[in-house]
Amino acid sequence: MTVILDGKTVSERRIELLREAIDESGFSPRLATVLVGDDPASALYVRMKHQACERVHIGSINVTLPAGATTERVLETVRRLNADPEIHGILVQLPLPAGIDREAVIEAVSPEKDVDGFHPCNLGRLVSGQPLFAPCTPLGIMNLLCEYGITPGGQRAVVVGRSIDVGRPMAALLLNADATVTVCHRRTRDLGSVVRSADLVVVAVGQARFLTAEMVGEGATVVDVGTNRVEGRLVGDVDFEAVRERAGAITPVPGGVGPMTIATLMENTFEAARRLTCGSAP
Repeated sequence: MTVILDGKTVSERRIELLREAIDESGFSPRLATVLVGDDPASALYVRMKHQACERVHIGSINVTLPAGATTERVLETVRRLNADPEIHGILVQLPLPAGIDREAVIEAVSPEKDVDGFHPCNLGRLVSGQPLFAPCTPLGIMNLLCEYGITPGGQRAVVVGRSIDVGRPMAALLLNADATVTVCHRRTRDLGSVVRSADLVVVAVGQARFLTAEMVGEGATVVDVGTNRVEGRLVGDVDFEAVRERAGAITPVPGGVGPMTIATLMENTFEAARRLTCGSAP
């Protein structure tokens, strides 16, 4: 019987444990989000993050800038938050409007406050096997696998998608956990054959129902990172109903990876507060 990897239930449990840990710690973690423009989806994601902050007793502020803001104005905002000792985590909501230098903004965030894990220093530490903060979606996936007793060590893992947000850090985390990792992308030849060889598949391509049943080996663990709207419904990058017949374990959409991403952001923020308060940041 296929195991449904229930990220919603797992994230709820982790949120409860985190709130207890924060209350007992004596720390007062604070997260700052920076939202540029008026994209409805981005605004919704930011609201969800602040709601999660309230639940775990993390203080939070949101800085909203107009879509026409210049790169320099965004950088000034980030520098101000870097210098604020009461702010422990900074998250710049992506994507940024056209015309803003995304890389410059990401690099402006202090690595010690980069709870999104996208700063080049943090990505470099991740690849070196000594992460400070890992991106929340890949780390959330690792936490979800751990909660279900799925150990990547020794497994053949295939990551479909090579984005800097998910695919590449996902591959690094799996490699650090002793999996044998293959990263696939749009130019991979005979993609179906490569994916069928995997014990563990992570799909993050942004294409609805991209992964079909014939691409999955019997008993494989399938993790779906995709969120796509099709005829008013939210669906993933995996053809869920068909693939679940072959998979040994699979994440649903919604209710799989998404809740784990937000829970992991909260955990990263608490860790940032602990490190900055105790003076243990590298």
